[in-house]
Amino acid sequence: MRILLVEDEQKIADFVCEGLSARNFAVTHCADGHRGYEAARGNLFDVIILDIMLPGRDGLDILRALRQEGVETPIILLTARNELGDRVQGLEMGADDYLAKPFYVEELHARIQAVLRRHGGSPSHLVRAGSLELDCINRTLSCQGQSVELTSREFSLLEYLMRAPGQVLTRGQLLEHVWGYDFDPCTNVVDVCIKRIRRKIAGLDSAGTMAGIIESVRGTGYRLSPR
Repeated sequence: MRILLVEDEQKIADFVCEGLSARNFAVTHCADGHRGYEAARGNLFDVIILDIMLPGRDGLDILRALRQEGVETPIILLTARNELGDRVQGLEMGADDYLAKPFYVEELHARIQAVLRRHGGSPSHLVRAGSLELDCINRTLSCQGQSVELTSREFSLLEYLMRAPGQVLTRGQLLEHVWGYDFDPCTNVVDVCIKRIRRKIAGLDSAGTMAGIIESVRGTGYRLSPR
């Protein structure tokens, strides 16, 4: 399950990322409003955790814009205790829940599960592209009964691509999403990881034409070709 955390306080971001990752969530963190908004509007996440007070663009403005654009991803607002007016306004604008700071990650986890149930039960743990199937619980890739093991990075990278079929994702986006913002932007780890994933898919006898499902976009990045 993919979580977008938009939070500028590094200590809070660290403990949320650590706590949710330990519960098998894939957490993407943005520290300012502009980047958070751009990440959120891609519809790649199951839940968005959105702080109200953010540099660049505040959380309520992001919430308003997302709902106006038709983005229906569940959103949990993070607020300070004295922000009653913001909490009410946020709920009226389409937020699904709010959580006052400080909070325990256990409570945040419970809130996430609750909003997911209200949005039609537990999210699908299967991501499909053609005959490829990614199981987000067992962390396996399969194709018509055959399966192959992926490393944690390989899994995260392939899941990111499979959740955005047909969309070109730059090397920078892939690097930030899978390895984090602090990774060396000049590294070739994305290309190396893509090569390993392609080789593993091609190694499945049942893959057939799916072996070429990850396309290179010259000078930019990669795209999962819808088939």
